[in-house]
Amino acid sequence: MVDAFHNESGLVSTALRPIRKKFAKPPVKVACLPCRASRTRCGGQEPCSNCLNKGRKCSYLPSKRGGPRTKKQRPSPSPEEDAAPQDSSQFAAISAEFEEPSGMFTQIDVLSLPGAGLRHLDFPQQVSSLFQGFYAGDADAAHVPLELMPSPLTGAQCYVRTYGSEPEILNAYYDFIHCYFPILPPRVAPQCRDRPLQCPLACSDPSSEPLMMYKPQSPLSLAISAVLALIPHPNDPDSSSSASLVQRRTYANAFAQLANTAIETECDLDISSTDPGQALSTPRPSVNRERLHPQTPEDLETLLALLILSVYEYSQRGNLLKMRYRAGQALALALDKSLHDYVEEDEFCEARRRAWWMTYYCVIQGAIVSTTPPTLVINDPQFTTPYPRFASDVEGWSILIQAQQVLVSATQFIADLNKTLASQSGLHYMFERMQQLDSWTNSVLAQTEILPITSHEPDFGDCRETITAQCIRTMSRIKLSSAQIKTHRFRAFSDIPIFVKRHCDLTAANATNTAHVLTPKSSGTGINSVSCPCSNLDQFRRASSAEYMTPSDSSTSSDIHPYIPQYPQYPFATGFPYSTQHSAKICLRAAILISHLFESLPYPQPLPETHQQPRQHGSVLPRTMPSFACCLMQSSYAMFMIFYKARVANQVSPDVETEIVSDSIDRLVEELRQGLQRIIGAVSNYSLAFEALDGMRDEIQGAYQTAFPPNPAI
Repeated sequence: MVDAFHNESGLVSTALRPIRKKFAKPPVKVACLPCRASRTRCGGQEPCSNCLNKGRKCSYLPSKRGGPRTKKQRPSPSPEEDAAPQDSSQFAAISAEFEEPSGMFTQIDVLSLPGAGLRHLDFPQQVSSLFQGFYAGDADAAHVPLELMPSPLTGAQCYVRTYGSEPEILNAYYDFIHCYFPILPPRVAPQCRDRPLQCPLACSDPSSEPLMMYKPQSPLSLAISAVLALIPHPNDPDSSSSASLVQRRTYANAFAQLANTAIETECDLDISSTDPGQALSTPRPSVNRERLHPQTPEDLETLLALLILSVYEYSQRGNLLKMRYRAGQALALALDKSLHDYVEEDEFCEARRRAWWMTYYCVIQGAIVSTTPPTLVINDPQFTTPYPRFASDVEGWSILIQAQQVLVSATQFIADLNKTLASQSGLHYMFERMQQLDSWTNSVLAQTEILPITSHEPDFGDCRETITAQCIRTMSRIKLSSAQIKTHRFRAFSDIPIFVKRHCDLTAANATNTAHVLTPKSSGTGINSVSCPCSNLDQFRRASSAEYMTPSDSSTSSDIHPYIPQYPQYPFATGFPYSTQHSAKICLRAAILISHLFESLPYPQPLPETHQQPRQHGSVLPRTMPSFACCLMQSSYAMFMIFYKARVANQVSPDVETEIVSDSIDRLVEELRQGLQRIIGAVSNYSLAFEALDGMRDEIQGAYQTAFPPNPAI
């Protein structure tokens, strides 16, 4: 696989040329760098014919290719040599000599941007072009093109997942949503068969109002119906067709709009239109309808509906602004109801605790995915409401909230590091924060690996929510691994020439002064575009100094992976508490773990009706509520960057290609390929229901096909 990157074997396409014997003309022993990067055969001259015809610089580096491989290993550098500053002119020269193949780095770098890959269904294509590059800060950043709504087939028949009663909607909520997004207490009734309405619908104009056989009664059941409508119907003969897709989208949007209308109606005070002066002192009117869940008061249903709509706006509409707005509305209602300091023990205490902490979760999640400041202080001492409880995992909720705090703090660290590089001051403080954040992340990760503590409460079947508790712990590990990537990614890839060239100004280097840093470009991508002045890590507990351990002090740091290539270091990087090798290994381990964890999340398992068509062999239902899909992008970004790191190493440092190192790189590349396939599988499953995630899937697949072409040259 590694040899395929260089294409020095002399293979030439025979299309439109006379067929001649393979290797009739032996390949040259040393090919120029541009020919290696473009995978074309080099003539070996200086300049070669390819470079001469294309008018580009032709340069060579010594290579061991073309002759017998040597068995000796490179001696490992001493700590002093590893820490010694390198000549910036040498670093810049390497960057200039390496030619980026087919815009590969541009495909990878865009994966780290806020909202990377999300399709925006709320904006027509001509309007969205006005905002291109607005969030990234780079006009030429790669974005997935927005697609216009496909036209349904006239007269076609399709099915949409709708339900005929409130109990059936609630049962479907537990089948499809609850284990990923537990806003309600556990079931109080046994699981029933999934009974979506079996009425085929004639596909009509998407702008017309859809026909509803049953209209849900509460804002919460309407919001739940908006998500359920996106899941393919079990009797739909072709759920991937354009007609079926448009119908599901139309019904989901109609349910969401009805939910918003119901929310506004229940939040309005009639007296405000006749006597505004008395409106604030008048108690809110009571809600006159039956509870959707017997242990959840009616006045919480409006708040819970906003939480579901917040995730809907993100995963289906791709609208980060509305995602944060809905979560902000829920926060205002929660504070108005004093859910943040609710300590009473009554029949509704579990419902109120879940309502508060899921509101907290959604507000923080909106800040994470959009890299904007959260609208609350994440460790506010006024938040005294106890955590909810899983009978099968007493610490599950606590770990989830801690993971959310770690991840938003890691996002803040990226923003502050960017500001520090720009101001060329305060690096020592940032290095200390990096150690604190790394220690904090490892501490919470260790909690997730401890066997759950089980409550001694009696088991009432589904009341233990064992699967939901397992999902919450898995989601926590995904978030913590994503925080590790954010904490270490700049250091991990700061030795890649093009990475530094894209993120820093090479001309501002001072090779004789390691205390100075590079001045970032004013309009770069990746790290420079991330800006999230969220909460300060100092507001949380600090790890003891004994926990701060550099890679040279750790006995296990070299066991993460056998080999990851390294390059000359830029002077500003020598002050980091971790080496690039150590940070790259952490990013690799975290990215691979995220790919496994997403794959381990369970699929919905409803009880089907006997007359429903069985699903085809190998087909699965989509998982729902992917509010943390940004972790998929972080994982793919880290894996592609490590792959890119290995690829660049083979082109600019051919002297490392001993048999041992070559085999190690081959194993690394294969591990990355499998990890990326798992990520593509996870995001593809989500995109069966949520259209905004189509863009994420396409972004990752595009970069994957560039890195691993179907028929690579051998």
